[in-house]
Amino acid sequence: MALTLYVDTARWRAHQKQVIERFPGIVPVCKGNGYGFGHERLAEEATRFGSDVLAVGTTYEAARIKDWFSGDLLVLTPFRRGEEPVPLPDRVIRSVSSVDGVHGLVGARVVIEVMSSMRRHGVTEQELPHLHSAIEDVRLEGFAIHLPLDRPDGSDAVEEVIGWMDRLRSARLPLHTMFVSHLKADELTRLRQQFPQTRFRARIGTRLWLGDEQATEYRGAVLDVTRVAKGDRFGYRQQKVASDGWLVVVAGGTSHGVGLESPKALHGMMPRAKGVARAGLATVNRNLSPFVWGGKQRWFAEPPHMQVSILFVPSDAPEPKVGEELAAHLRHTTTQYDRVMER
Repeated sequence: MALTLYVDTARWRAHQKQVIERFPGIVPVCKGNGYGFGHERLAEEATRFGSDVLAVGTTYEAARIKDWFSGDLLVLTPFRRGEEPVPLPDRVIRSVSSVDGVHGLVGARVVIEVMSSMRRHGVTEQELPHLHSAIEDVRLEGFAIHLPLDRPDGSDAVEEVIGWMDRLRSARLPLHTMFVSHLKADELTRLRQQFPQTRFRARIGTRLWLGDEQATEYRGAVLDVTRVAKGDRFGYRQQKVASDGWLVVVAGGTSHGVGLESPKALHGMMPRAKGVARAGLATVNRNLSPFVWGGKQRWFAEPPHMQVSILFVPSDAPEPKVGEELAAHLRHTTTQYDRVMER
């Protein structure tokens, strides 16, 4: 019995088609754990819908995916001098975020990242004059800009890109291709209209693979169910049960990513209040699990084990049966399932 990822393949692919149609020239992104589907599966999907390039996170990912995808591979992590060399074919394109990085990739295919309001990495405006001589020794595939998701200051993403296009043009640098991230379809249309000689290519991962939440679902199989009464001791730490009910052992533990949670950016008083409440409950060993039974997320009886979790289901809920499955609200990017089932 397993933690299973169920995929409504027809619905999933219909969503992909919608995104591809809205973003002509899309560059699908396959990085990390392949957004929960795995590198091989996403490479197959990109091949199926005819993509000529696939973006990956690192050179190590490129080395793994090269045997599953025959088109170009764009490595998103910028090149740094002194990095561990990884044998890669000529169809791999390296991202570069510094003039020194360009000089270090003589003869290579490169995309030069510019510094956006993300302030993460990129060539600055002051460095643009130094790029002229540097790009003579590489095969320039274009420039790229990685934009923030939120703009609380009310700034315009399109205007930020236009600003960089103007800077690059003033520096007399080639503007045949611009790779962009986190732009809406209508924003891309505005850019194409203003710069008809430039090909804008949107690098998209989450929206492409995970944009239709109803197309996928995680479920954990019930392995054991034990009736308990208030005061009974259980588990590794022999805690006492707070009330009558069942201890339910379900497939899915820390090795699957169950119990892992990335930090969230909270906006507004209500989300912050809920965060404080969850933290308070955690101090008395009350942690809400991702598993749903009887229409409610159920509490962990104790911290998840390596491959299973033990939940407490109170007696006023239906009794789970061995072999049934509990839906689980899990992050695709941090979850490792046992199997995938098409439906």
